[in-house]
Amino acid sequence: MKELLRRIHHIFLKVVLFPSTFRNKGARPAASEVLTCHLSQRKLPPWTSFCVRYSAIINDQFGLSNFNWQVQGANYHILRTGCFPFIKYHCTKAPPQNLDFENKFFNALKVINLGIPCLAYGLGSWMMIGATETVQTSAGPVKVYFLYKEREGAQY
Repeated sequence: MKELLRRIHHIFLKVVLFPSTFRNKGARPAASEVLTCHLSQRKLPPWTSFCVRYSAIINDQFGLSNFNWQVQGANYHILRTGCFPFIKYHCTKAPPQNLDFENKFFNALKVINLGIPCLAYGLGSWMMIGATETVQTSAGPVKVYFLYKEREGAQY
């Protein structure tokens, strides 16, 4: 069932929202790889928040809204949401914790609200992007976007 929903979501995005993705533009990295590479490239910061375009990645984290993510022995609590035309990541270094309830809660909110707040958040973010950075992945460089430039080594 989860695989079927993922495929329907993928087809919907390709056909309706991103028709240009039908053209083969070369390999795209998985969203999980962009997340890992970004955190590694930033030298495992205590906190970061960024957006990546749906069209630049393969969305292999569909259905994950709040979860733990391990990078080079460090654990991050990831708060993730679709905000068209982006996926937004908010990452905080923290000890592992069971986030199943929070993940289900945030997913339910998105369904109940028909994704409208996520769309508004994405359009607002698009207008307010203040900085970009290139993340190196195995499939090539991917641009990530920030609402404001994050200071290197900032502690929160």
